[in-house]
Amino acid sequence: MKRYRLLFPGLIVLLLSVFILKSCVIKDPKPEDCLVKEITVSDIYEGTSYDIVLKDNGTDAYYINRGLENGLTIEGLKATVLNKKVTLHLPKFPIGTSEHIAQLAIGNDLIYTEFNTSETALIKK
Repeated sequence: MKRYRLLFPGLIVLLLSVFILKSCVIKDPKPEDCLVKEITVSDIYEGTSYDIVLKDNGTDAYYINRGLENGLTIEGLKATVLNKKVTLHLPKFPIGTSEHIAQLAIGNDLIYTEFNTSETALIKK
């Protein structure tokens, strides 16, 4: 009987852990599921796993997942967005907002997007 008392709470903890981990995976983001944020880009550099990191004037940093593998370049982004105000779409999670950039734009000019649209925008190398 003691074994069953421990088994049930253990299963609940396991199921909650799986739910939380699955909710933190970004797959096919949608504009309506994102927080739209404007920042001024103060620095751009390569992160881990071919990510491109954009830093704002404060302490926040945001990243384009595998941006270097997707045709973006650090030099191209520096020429286009460094020291400029950009609009970011950041996917929302049940526990907060991600630093993952799903879309990057300057005004009406789309620089990068992960949204399923008829147009794909990437900065040329």
